[in-house]
Amino acid sequence: MDEIYLWHKVLLLMYSAMTPKGFYQDPDMLFDVKKMQSALAEVDSRVARQSPLGKRDINAICLTQVPGDPNSITGGNVRGLFWTRPDHTGVEVQREEPIDETRYSQFVELFADTYFKEVYDRLIEKYQLGRIRLLWKLPRTTLSWHRDPEPRLHIAIITNPGAHMIVESVNHHMPADGHVCITNNTRYHNAFNGGEEDRVHLVATVLNFDMRLFGD
Repeated sequence: MDEIYLWHKVLLLMYSAMTPKGFYQDPDMLFDVKKMQSALAEVDSRVARQSPLGKRDINAICLTQVPGDPNSITGGNVRGLFWTRPDHTGVEVQREEPIDETRYSQFVELFADTYFKEVYDRLIEKYQLGRIRLLWKLPRTTLSWHRDPEPRLHIAIITNPGAHMIVESVNHHMPADGHVCITNNTRYHNAFNGGEEDRVHLVATVLNFDMRLFGD
């Protein structure tokens, strides 16, 4: 068994070497993107998106929360802790307060009848996850240049050729093909949508990822 486990780890490391630095595509997980798009439309029709700093910054609907605490998916909790260098000085500053991601263990009941619950159940069989959000980037908008405390798991639901993510100097487009891509958000990065339709990803905080798989 030890030899089989070792070879499995070697194959995973070889596979990660074929993906861009700072990105890792899970070879074992694949979801039905058409079902995700249908679930997205349903969820979007049930609640208003959260936009703490305005629609051009972030639009989000949270799929997990702190049990019994609806305030855990509002305000600064939607964005979460990050660091950025916002001006010409290059001085790093903190935005928002730390969040205990381990507490986000309850799937939001309002969405339990959607395909996202099935996606959630499969993901947590393999990964320890914190907040899980649906994130919109509107056409011709970008995130700030920033870093986060943990990696992020992405499943692209709606995208276009002009929607990309950059980790440090590496640019990568994640297609909406049902694959799971984990990104090294502990490095400086951003995401932009250069297209003329929304870019929507399911994005989850990953708490138990083997950082060696990024090939750094």
